[in-house]
Amino acid sequence: MPRKIKSQTVVSPDGGWNFNLVVGGLVVVFIIGLILRLAQPVLFPFFVALFLAFIVSPVLDFLTRIKVPRAAAVILIVLVTFLILYLLGFLFYSSGKSFAGEIPKYEKKFQDLTHYLRQTFHITSLEWDPLGWLTDLDTNRIASFLLSSLGPFFSFLTNLLLVFLFLIFILAGQGSLRAKANVAYTKERARQIQEIVEHITRQVQRYLVIKTAINLVAGLLTTAFLMILGLDFAVVFGLLAFLLSYIPHLGAVFASAVPALMAFIQFDSPLLAVLVLAVLYMFHQGLGLLEVKVQGVGLGLSPLLVFFSLIFWGWLWGIPGMVLAVPILAIIKIVCYNIPALKPLSLMMSSRAEKIDRS
Repeated sequence: MPRKIKSQTVVSPDGGWNFNLVVGGLVVVFIIGLILRLAQPVLFPFFVALFLAFIVSPVLDFLTRIKVPRAAAVILIVLVTFLILYLLGFLFYSSGKSFAGEIPKYEKKFQDLTHYLRQTFHITSLEWDPLGWLTDLDTNRIASFLLSSLGPFFSFLTNLLLVFLFLIFILAGQGSLRAKANVAYTKERARQIQEIVEHITRQVQRYLVIKTAINLVAGLLTTAFLMILGLDFAVVFGLLAFLLSYIPHLGAVFASAVPALMAFIQFDSPLLAVLVLAVLYMFHQGLGLLEVKVQGVGLGLSPLLVFFSLIFWGWLWGIPGMVLAVPILAIIKIVCYNIPALKPLSLMMSSRAEKIDRS
């Protein structure tokens, strides 16, 4: 049966996708991606400021409830947040440079690791050596790569002024939605819009605050445990655990495997490396269960969608984009769930075919 043509669209007999709609959607996604990539110097600080605003808004609300002037509360929050971020960024950057500078000293231990793995798994007779890359590993190149990567990763520290300018305007502009909606819409419509926005704001705040607090605990536990063991660069691995915890599943694996590899190289002990891997992974799994319990229910994001989001935002903004990828995806899902017309899209983003209640 030939396809039926209506208004220059291609519609399959079984009611399939509208061809023009699909092509138009792909074009829109491409244009948005191009804009995001080109506008990174402005949009990345804005996204950071937006996330910070969600996290510190409960503190602002508390200060205003105890009669602290709003302007003074905003200035106080911005100053404290700036100080914390600057100190953390400087600590991570200086520790990372030290870590990268020490890598060439571990070259012989890399070779010992290769020899140990070959003997353990009896792979010396293979024509193709899966561990050949370890033998040819140039630690000087690794150090150079890490040093060059640390700059872009923390380049936003040089743009802190822009981040906090955005943050000041976002915090100062909160609370004005009611008056603007009452002017722009009818009373009933304004009330509906305000309820939706407040519901979205509460859910996003809850997600980001709890997620950040759990990640902070993961970083502190990692740092404390590795310091007790005497592992070099424990602070670096703790900060890495904090950042990678924003990435579900894969983040926990990398945050556990990298210190375990370092433990093997530093102490020449496979058992200690396995202990580090097991303990750190248990930390992350336990905190993941705690997060679900505190949140009430997991967001249930589709693993495929999470993986695509990591690749997409990593392509756009590099490593910082990968850190922000899942929070951005979670916020999009929360927003879609609270807008009736977009609720089906929110449910399609879920990992299970069920209705997820975020109230």
